Amino acid sequence: MAGQDVERSPRPRWNRVLLKLSGEILAGEARSGIDHPTVHALAEQIGEVRGLGCQLAIVVGGGNIFRGTDAARVGMGRASADTIGMLGTVINALALQEHLERLGHQTRVLTAIKMEQVAEPFIRRRAIRHLEKGRLVILAGGSGNPYFTTDTAAVLRAVECECEVVLKGTKVDGIHSADPAKEPDAAHLPRLSYQDVLDRGLRVMDMTAITFCLENHLPIVVFNVRVPGNLRRVVVGEAIGTVVQ
Repeated sequence: MAGQDVERSPRPRWNRVLLKLSGEILAGEARSGIDHPTVHALAEQIGEVRGLGCQLAIVVGGGNIFRGTDAARVGMGRASADTIGMLGTVINALALQEHLERLGHQTRVLTAIKMEQVAEPFIRRRAIRHLEKGRLVILAGGSGNPYFTTDTAAVLRAVECECEVVLKGTKVDGIHSADPAKEPDAAHLPRLSYQDVLDRGLRVMDMTAITFCLENHLPIVVFNVRVPGNLRRVVVGEAIGTVVQ
């Protein structure tokens, strides 16, 4: 109406982002399995970001279903263990897709391991086209190769899909000088360089993922995704979490 201020939604800081979610996040307070209220709450946050007009790709881990590194430590072959773990990410992706579609969001699951009965194969141009059409794209199956973490797979997919940032949703409010679960007085670090992370051995992502971000000038934002609205706050540029660049 003339003469009145019209409230406008804030514009996203980035046009296309990749959100990395660990399997443990989907388990909620449990150590394993899928906690559907938690997944639904994540789906609501993702829907808020889509409503801003931001193109969003999502990579999910599988640690709540199966941890390949743990199985390898007790004698299972690493390649087989990692393959089972990658299949666990598909289970999580399908669960997240179900909750997103219940909320009315068009969603596609693309996997690095072919299983056409349940998901599309990952093809870079197809993934980008889905994003351009405003669909939410969940990228599962890791990189399709053993010996690589889902963090590395997330960075790889972010580069392939021409994303501008990797948002790593965690259970803590960013990176700290020590594990805050073990040392409550650990200092929160709001901004770091890639080299800081490597030199200090901070457990943000594995070294391969951090190095890949460094080489491709891809920033990382680590934040607590369990706080309602935090994903939207990060996307619109509020200073929460930790920025690595």
